[in-house]
Amino acid sequence: MILHTVNKSPFSDSSFTDCLKFCRAGSSVLLIEDGVYAGKKATHYSELIENHRDITFYALAVDVNARGLKQDISTNITLISDSEFVELTVTHHSVQSWF
Repeated sequence: MILHTVNKSPFSDSSFTDCLKFCRAGSSVLLIEDGVYAGKKATHYSELIENHRDITFYALAVDVNARGLKQDISTNITLISDSEFVELTVTHHSVQSWF
């Protein structure tokens, strides 16, 4: 099981969509830094998240809050703390960073 991290906005970079091409059932995607914009409700990217129900999506809460997106994040994304981020890196076999 792989944890994918995405730190670029999908509105200015293809990292998020490239990541999804390599994800398999059971993978996890963690949105960090400007990558959290992929989780914004009512966008093409939130639809992609909704269509990939075999993938677990997370977003780093501190990055979501820093960008004022807390009320606009898709309900299909779990907000996590920095310590939960560390736990994810331990519980997954490997981490793939997309930047």
